[in-house]
Amino acid sequence: MKRVLWLIPAVLLLCVATRAQYTPAWEAEGGYSFLRANINGTSFNLNGGGGSLTENLNDWFGGRLEVNAFGGSYAGTNVTAQTFTYGPVFSYRRFDRLTPFANVQLGAVHASQGYLGISESAFKFAMSAGGGADLALNDRVAVRLQGDYLMTRFLDARQDNIQLTAGLVIRIGRK
Repeated sequence: MKRVLWLIPAVLLLCVATRAQYTPAWEAEGGYSFLRANINGTSFNLNGGGGSLTENLNDWFGGRLEVNAFGGSYAGTNVTAQTFTYGPVFSYRRFDRLTPFANVQLGAVHASQGYLGISESAFKFAMSAGGGADLALNDRVAVRLQGDYLMTRFLDARQDNIQLTAGLVIRIGRK
């Protein structure tokens, strides 16, 4: 155990000493998205895909538009849901290949008949908060892993959902 304890300060020093990466002007992301929907303690899973477009205003702050579409079945009913959100993203660009970030977004969710027990399709309020990290493959391409809490409101009740995303990021331009 004592032999590996020296690794902790060495890894921390390496992270601090690593040169900062450049800041792209725009980032376009697309990939797989998973939604763990929850209503009144009953949960079900939806799978889908989505994308986002981020404009970086400087090396730590930007705005992100995100769109996701999900589908699946619940209690024998085929259901779909789409989210449309926008908000600020805060990035930490101090490592050569890794960019952790946090985001808060507001927008809407559109759900089909049968989603969370609704009787007809509807647009409702949605809010997401979470974060993730981009792992750069080179200067122009990265892999993104992201996890978000997604709050929606249907049937005069709040739903607390979990959204997980894995995708490919294309970096455009330079700041």
